[in-house]
Amino acid sequence: MSARGHAFGIDIGGSGVKGAEVDLSTGELVHERIKVATPHPSTPNAVAEAVAKVVAQAGWDGPVGITMPSVVIGGVIRTAANIDKSWIGTDARALFATALGGREVTVLNDADAAGMAEDRYGAAKDLDGLVMLLTFGTGIGSAIMYNGVLMPNSELGHMEIGGKEAEHRAAASIKDRDGLSYQEWAAEVSTVLIALENLFWPNVFVAGGGISRDYREWIPLLTNRTPVVAADLRNSAGIVGAAMAVSSGIAP
Repeated sequence: MSARGHAFGIDIGGSGVKGAEVDLSTGELVHERIKVATPHPSTPNAVAEAVAKVVAQAGWDGPVGITMPSVVIGGVIRTAANIDKSWIGTDARALFATALGGREVTVLNDADAAGMAEDRYGAAKDLDGLVMLLTFGTGIGSAIMYNGVLMPNSELGHMEIGGKEAEHRAAASIKDRDGLSYQEWAAEVSTVLIALENLFWPNVFVAGGGISRDYREWIPLLTNRTPVVAADLRNSAGIVGAAMAVSSGIAP
């Protein structure tokens, strides 16, 4: 059931489809995340069924915001990083709306959702100006916020820096693959951050992804000039941002 000032967010990842009702006055989840496994293969219809299952388990009957690990323009999926390639060209907003009985649906990029959440409720909530979220995981996701306004679908992880894509240089997966120490990996992250700050001059970088839990091990080792803070909302950021998006009518 929907409640005033609440919205429902779903975060679709490579391993799980996670969702919860969000209290938009605080950014807090109203209940524990509901999670079902991401289907394999992660085709559009199979993922839509998983989304419907999460919403049904929650007993939610209102609008739903949904994140995708993709560039999303006008509700249509343009890239497919960790999902089946058959998503490319799919009208995800129409697909999910049908799977959820015709209710209102908003679909947006997962890093964009996390950036919105961290900007309003998390690590950057007290900061004005340009906020840049980078999620360090298998790749590098990015979100750019200016005074609370999202600039959607930035793909800064694919920016070439020193002859390599940023995520091929400094994703958390590279640290694991190459057995890098935190000192060695932080040097690569610094190279990426210096290139980005020279172009965008952000007020702050917010570092997300699983490795942000170990921020004390590596953020102090960075050598770029812009302050870097660890994300606060962690695993709930995508859910919170998705709920924000459907509540505010944001539709990249």
